[in-house]
Amino acid sequence: MIAKSLRDYRRALIGWTIGISAFMAIYLGVYGNIKTNQDIYGPQAMAKFPGALKDLMGGLEDFTSGAGYLQSVVYQLFVPFLFLACAMIIANRALAEPEEAGTLELVVTLPIDRRRLVLERFAALVAGLVAVAAVTLLITWVLAEAVGMGVPFDRILAAHTGVLLLGLFFGAVTLAVGAATGRKGPAMAVTGVWAVAGYVVVTLGRSVDAIAWLKWASPFHYYAAGRPLHEGLPVGDYLVLAGAAAVLALTAVLAFDRRDVGV
Repeated sequence: MIAKSLRDYRRALIGWTIGISAFMAIYLGVYGNIKTNQDIYGPQAMAKFPGALKDLMGGLEDFTSGAGYLQSVVYQLFVPFLFLACAMIIANRALAEPEEAGTLELVVTLPIDRRRLVLERFAALVAGLVAVAAVTLLITWVLAEAVGMGVPFDRILAAHTGVLLLGLFFGAVTLAVGAATGRKGPAMAVTGVWAVAGYVVVTLGRSVDAIAWLKWASPFHYYAAGRPLHEGLPVGDYLVLAGAAAVLALTAVLAFDRRDVGV
C-alpha cells in the first residue's frame, strides 16, 4: 500500500520538488548582488521597512549575511508555506479526495485493516515529504556554496529538517480532519487557518502582547524559535513537532476506524 500510494503521489511530488528547487535557484542566485551592495541592503536600508512588514518577514535581521538572507528569504515564510501546501495536497489525496470521488469505498471493502490503511497512507506521506526535502536540501546547499553564503551544511540541514517537520505536522492535520469528515474542504480550511493564524501569532506577536501568549499553540514557534541557521538543531522544539504529528496520525487512525466511509 505504501508503494502504491507513492506511485499515486509521484507526479505531485515531482512537481513540488521542481517548483521548490526553482524558487531556491531564483532567490539564492541573487545573493551575490546583495552581498556586494551592503549599503543598499544593510541595516539602515532594512530599518526603512514598516515594523509590521519586518515582523512578518522575521525581522529582516542581518540581511546581507548568508545565514540572515537564508532565514529571511528562504526559511522564514516562502519555503515553509510551499512545503505546507505540498503536504496538504498529498494528505488530502490519502483519504478525503478518494472518498469524495467514491473510490475509497472500493479500497475499504478489500481485506485490509482500516487502521493499517491510514497508517500506510501516512507512511507514504512521510516518505514523499522526506524525498522532496532531501532533493531540495541538496540543491539549497549546492547553491549556497556556489554564491559564497558561508553557511555550514549542518546549519542548512537543521533548518531544512524544521521545514520537513512543519510540513509533516500540517500534513497530519489535513489527514486527521480528512479522516474524520471525509471531505477535502474542511481539511484544507482547518489546516490553512491554523497555519496562517499560527504564523501571524509568532511574527506579529513579537510586538502585540495581546496575542503573544498564543505562540505556544503555533507550530511555527517550535519551527523557528531555536534559530537553527545560527545555533544548530533545536532538538527539543523539533521533538514537539514530530510528537504532535504522530499524535495527529493516531487521531486520524481512530477517526477513520470509527466512521462509515461515504456517509
